[in-house]
Amino acid sequence: MRTDLLTTLCETAGTSGWEDRVRAIVRPELEATCDTVETDPLGGLIGRRDGNGPTLMFAAHMDEIGLMVTHVDDRGYIRFVPTGGWDARTLVGQRVIVHGREDIDGVVGSTPVHLLDEAARQRAPKIDELAVDTGRPGADVQALVRKGDRITRTRRLRPLGELLTGKSLDNRIGLFVMLEALVAAPSGVCALAAAATAQEEDGLRGARVAGARVDPDIGVAIDTCPADDGPGTPVSGPSTRLGAGVAIRLMDASAIASRDLVDLMTDICESRDIPHQFHAANTGGTDTQALQISGTGSLAGCVSIPTRYIHTSVESCHPDDIRAAIRLVAGLIERAHELR
Repeated sequence: MRTDLLTTLCETAGTSGWEDRVRAIVRPELEATCDTVETDPLGGLIGRRDGNGPTLMFAAHMDEIGLMVTHVDDRGYIRFVPTGGWDARTLVGQRVIVHGREDIDGVVGSTPVHLLDEAARQRAPKIDELAVDTGRPGADVQALVRKGDRITRTRRLRPLGELLTGKSLDNRIGLFVMLEALVAAPSGVCALAAAATAQEEDGLRGARVAGARVDPDIGVAIDTCPADDGPGTPVSGPSTRLGAGVAIRLMDASAIASRDLVDLMTDICESRDIPHQFHAANTGGTDTQALQISGTGSLAGCVSIPTRYIHTSVESCHPDDIRAAIRLVAGLIERAHELR
């Protein structure tokens, strides 16, 4: 497992509609394993391999949740709106980078507890009450930062006991799994399209465009899923756990997976001794939905990597689950033609 590539992907900034830096990393990886690589109008990449079987398409989104500047006040505080789904509680006190005329370090500030009345202390902050402080004079910030500039979390990918933790594991882990599986499975019967999609966090937009261009017979999203083994979750009972293997997603709020595809993924895991588990929920969504209803429709499903603390700055996953996901995706490249 190329931990250097994984680290670079996770630490690189790239919010919805502004995936340029991530795309620059992914393109040469696709060029090394695919026959052709194209860029779609939203900025996503599609690597293609020729084949005689049905068309198998993978989709792993490049974008991370982020913020967009709305204005800079005279004191230099930067106000913003979210891109993607944020819990404002997890943003307070975080270090960020403001991508203006140059990259500027900042922190997300809020009203100190000393200045809050009792009612304000008892409720969670709202995102429109927060601001980024760069520590610079107002005039300097106004010269460097404009409306529409992007703001991203900054965090190193680091070991945490048995785990890896950092920002943007959702979904740079999925991107990494797709790229590594293309290396692990250099050939297959299916015609293959490997899409690094844009703007998933704001409505699965990139996968809709990529899916329309490819019109796959079989569509597989590769993404994280919430691990329900963290603080505040049940100690016992059905759960998606870190370290228990790749998660085969059965259902979420956006799509119900093809039973035939789920059965094939399960058989690949069982026949190759790949640790696996199943994820079923009525919340959340992935590029699976866009692939499922693209063109004439496809058999669709999702390979997921369980992750704690999704959409925060300390997302955490288990390296063994990443390895298991790579093996499953490689197995799909080799066996997806069986679904025809």
